[in-house]
Amino acid sequence: MKLKFDGFIIALIFMIILAYIFPDIAAYMDGRFLEIITSVGVALVFFFYGLKLSFNEIKHGMKNWKLHLSVQLFTFALFPLLVLLFRPFVHTETQEQFWLSFYFLAALPSTVTSSVVMVSIAIGNVPAAIFNASISGLIGVAVTPLLMHFFLEVEEVNVFAELYLGLLFEVILPVIFGLIIQPYWGKWAHKYSKALSNFDKGVVLLIVYGSFSESFMNDIFNTIGTTYLLSLFAGVIALFFTVYLIILILVRYVLKFNREDRISALFCGSKKSLTHGSVFSKFLFANNPKMGLFILPLMIYHAFQIIVVTIIAQRLGKQKDEN
Repeated sequence: MKLKFDGFIIALIFMIILAYIFPDIAAYMDGRFLEIITSVGVALVFFFYGLKLSFNEIKHGMKNWKLHLSVQLFTFALFPLLVLLFRPFVHTETQEQFWLSFYFLAALPSTVTSSVVMVSIAIGNVPAAIFNASISGLIGVAVTPLLMHFFLEVEEVNVFAELYLGLLFEVILPVIFGLIIQPYWGKWAHKYSKALSNFDKGVVLLIVYGSFSESFMNDIFNTIGTTYLLSLFAGVIALFFTVYLIILILVRYVLKFNREDRISALFCGSKKSLTHGSVFSKFLFANNPKMGLFILPLMIYHAFQIIVVTIIAQRLGKQKDEN
């Protein structure tokens, strides 16, 4: 079995190293230059996202409502509820920071591209994966900030002014504009979907660089130890397999989905979007020097989910071919 190498993970690691060696680049023009570049980049990412959405696909996909409702509940209810179970054990500032970084991960929407690709490899319900991954991103624009603002300090983030206003101009309006002109430019977006996907990744890399540069300049990582980092890795692995096993039990024995729908529910419901997470962190943790720590579990989860789900998808696809 050949495991496809993901260069994006290496690029993420490189940007963290770059932020460590040259953090001052992010401070050029008091940080305004990088902020403008990323803001324009984010707006374009979501404009292209809207441009690739199809009203006909969304309308057709709504027929399998039981599967779609299940996936969205896994994404926006199961994940946060699992992390909320550990809230009573949070007592110190470090524990609060650790817990909040995982809750942020849990509150995010599912991925788009990788979910569809993995479902395709496993020979699952690809149209359902496209629908759920696309709708998840749109739902996340409203639900993720709502889930998060209950646990954010008002002094750190003005939820109603900075967060939603920023999301309006950089996320919601670009998506709407993309949807409006989709009938005219949709084919172009699908034709160059690979190039647009690379553009998305480039914007994420810029946000990651900016986040970690600020954290390194404020010596945030010097305040945590090896135990903290090891706990992050252990927590990410435990969260992924817990969610995956719960979804597997539900779709097989409770909801009794067929094979194709089970695969779509498993892969879409257990994944989290690094693209959306990077963008949302830009608003949710605005001017917070610990931003790098808050997105670290998400980056670990992103890498882990790609490796594990790729292996699972290839095995499921091979089993289908043999039958």
